[in-house]
Amino acid sequence: MNHTISRRTFLKTTLLTTGGFWVATGTGLAKRTSANEKLNLGVVGTINRASGNINGVRDENIVALCDIDDKLLAAAQAKFPKATTYTDFRRMLDRRDLDAVVVSTPDHTHAVATMAALKSGRHVYCEKPLAHEVFEVRAVTEAARKYKLATQMGTQIHATANYRRVVELIEKEAIGPVNEVHVWCDRVWSGEGRPAETPPVPEGLHWDLWLGPAPARPYSPEYHPKNWRRWWDFGGGTLGDMGCHYVDLPFWALKLRAPTSIEAEGPPVHAETTPAWLIVHYQFPARGALPAVRLTWYNGGKVPELVKGSKVPDWSSGVLFVGSKGMLLADYGRRRLLPEKDFEGFQPPAPYIPDSIGHHQEWIAACKGGAPALCDFSYAGPLAEAVLLGNVAFRSGKKLEWNSAACKVSNTREADQYLRRRYRKGWKI
Repeated sequence: MNHTISRRTFLKTTLLTTGGFWVATGTGLAKRTSANEKLNLGVVGTINRASGNINGVRDENIVALCDIDDKLLAAAQAKFPKATTYTDFRRMLDRRDLDAVVVSTPDHTHAVATMAALKSGRHVYCEKPLAHEVFEVRAVTEAARKYKLATQMGTQIHATANYRRVVELIEKEAIGPVNEVHVWCDRVWSGEGRPAETPPVPEGLHWDLWLGPAPARPYSPEYHPKNWRRWWDFGGGTLGDMGCHYVDLPFWALKLRAPTSIEAEGPPVHAETTPAWLIVHYQFPARGALPAVRLTWYNGGKVPELVKGSKVPDWSSGVLFVGSKGMLLADYGRRRLLPEKDFEGFQPPAPYIPDSIGHHQEWIAACKGGAPALCDFSYAGPLAEAVLLGNVAFRSGKKLEWNSAACKVSNTREADQYLRRRYRKGWKI
């Protein structure tokens, strides 16, 4: 397959075509809903992260539930007995009464479900990292813009008060201009190849539908329902899982968008499974008066030298902004200016970023004609692209020069195969 594509071809193939069962029309089936009306929602995926998303939207009308596991589907329907159940989201989208869709599937089926919903005119909430491949992220981002639909990516921490206070400190230059950021996470998703055992597919599990666009392989309980993130065909390891949550903070605070270069280091690349540790260096250009930024990601026990040297508290996960006047360390719920002695008596700026009405509620309000959600695809798309490019750099073994406008690596063809995968027949977006 020739993976090098022009932007014109890229947009034509992603926005005008789809494989198999669904033909895109973009006719806008979603009706206009007032703030006092309830949305008719279809939900794709019912357990793990999907449970939290269902709980976040449960005050609307959940009229359709979709899962590839009959037992899981029955358990979800017991909570929403009026909802119709489906094992194939494409059949669910044939309904004409759906206003919006929540996608909480494994990463490898994010894009096919999201794109089909967008093309059918439905608003979409999709879990991070928005898609499995960089190409897919760009495609759904462009589709959301084209069809003018309300979207939100599942970066729930973005709605918290702590993230807002960190952004205010950075914007008001409490530590001066920032040109260096370190992001680390203690979670590990890694593997050592395919499972040796291939037991029969459990009754009620629609394995072919679970695979979706991914290459066919025998069923294993190692994949479903929890550990799929360890395999490249289905997930993106620790970076794919947690990158959008932690990198979100510097993206927001520093107004980052597309990196210009990405370089990664880790253990020897395995063709099947994700690495036990990873370090990724991103270079972002200057943005107006804001200086260029070097952002480094670490996972699997790797941490910045500043942490090793005890200049920074040894938190299990964190985001460290390094400015000309000091440092700011943060995680989901904490923030600390460093060195602490230099900030004795410091008065933070008065809060000015409004509190969120709730991460899911932002999207629901946007679906009903309100302001765009803060993590809509226009923001979340560039964030997810940057995160996924770290895995592309690692797997290709090259320092990548990224041409964001063309959605391509400009200095090597080695990375093309990791930007856009081969899809099984009937599953292309």
